Amino acid sequence: MTTARAKLFPRIEPWLLDASVTVVLAVTAVVALFVYTDPGGIDYAEPDALGVAVVLVVTLPLIVRRRYPVAVGLFTAAAVLPFIAVDYAMPTAAAVMLIAVYTAANYATLSASVLVVTVQIAVSVAYTLASASRHEELTPDTGPSVIISGLLILGAWGIGRAVRSRRLYTAELEDRARRLERANDVEVRAAIAEERSRIARELHDVVAHHVSVMTVQAAGARRALHRDVDRTAVALEAIENIGRSALAEMRRVVGVLRTPDGDDRGAQPATLAPQPGLGDLAQLAEQMRDAGLPVDVTVDGESGAVPVGVDLAAFRVIQEALTNTIKHAGPSAATVHVRYLPSEVHVEICDDGHGVAAALEGRRPGHGLLGMRERVALYGGTLAAGPRRGGGYEVRAKIPYDSNGAMSR
Repeated sequence: MTTARAKLFPRIEPWLLDASVTVVLAVTAVVALFVYTDPGGIDYAEPDALGVAVVLVVTLPLIVRRRYPVAVGLFTAAAVLPFIAVDYAMPTAAAVMLIAVYTAANYATLSASVLVVTVQIAVSVAYTLASASRHEELTPDTGPSVIISGLLILGAWGIGRAVRSRRLYTAELEDRARRLERANDVEVRAAIAEERSRIARELHDVVAHHVSVMTVQAAGARRALHRDVDRTAVALEAIENIGRSALAEMRRVVGVLRTPDGDDRGAQPATLAPQPGLGDLAQLAEQMRDAGLPVDVTVDGESGAVPVGVDLAAFRVIQEALTNTIKHAGPSAATVHVRYLPSEVHVEICDDGHGVAAALEGRRPGHGLLGMRERVALYGGTLAAGPRRGGGYEVRAKIPYDSNGAMSR
């Protein structure tokens, strides 16, 4: 609607409007100086060069009225004073005066606009009284003229203040809309960054876990290649299955980046398998055993109303901890203990190896440990990881949630 109206009624540039009004008033005033005859029979002074100059001095300042509203308002009032001494005909003087008052009210502060309207009223009253004194026989009663002039000036001032209030209110709304738009852009960028971080963690968890298991299996297959063909075949089959599983999970994670209207509409759809959770610990432990890491899983309590996000976070912590054990602990065994409480899930992963602590000592935490901390912190939980007394490494995490299944912070 607004665009259609803008096309039908294009906005005129303010400077062009002011210039047009000023030229029209100036030309009209000069012509009236020579041809105007008062209906009341008042005889004005003969037009001359001084009269033309006075008329132009009163009118031309309107061209800069928006830039200098107070100066123009005071100057036009002062420029009318010569008419008290020399009674030139200028019927456009009232229009100039009202425009100047309106402009001061619209573009100046309250105190400055009050000053302008006061000076304009004083000059108007002085001119009316001087004209009445000069033409006393033709203007016996000046009271109504003074009142009407004052009301017109106050009316122009009131209209100017109302337009100013409306203009400032509109400007405030536009500024608020721009600020809200900028804030929305910031929130969108933050959401995108958070989503990218989440996807990066998912990809890291998927790739690191499966590739680590595949690496261990491949090493075992290489060592047994010439000595135990059957064992090599089993290891290669495990590598094949783990690779397919990794590919399926990567397709699932990357699938969230695809849009229905994207360029990949012709591609085969990704297999969107459910997110893993603590219910998949048996399968995870079996993968670890196939990779050469004995894992013992113990679960206390019932899962109950554990939220999906908490369930996924706990599973990823266990998966990452076992992956680190395979990569760094050397020959070892691991235990996984999951305990369900009414408002918390506790997970504990321990191994009896020696490589994890040594590998991480003196180094900055890797992406895996940081990812675990971020996942747990997202739900207001805590994570502790470090060497065990007597050898080995342990990871402990506590992830709270409320009884309704929503995450707790």
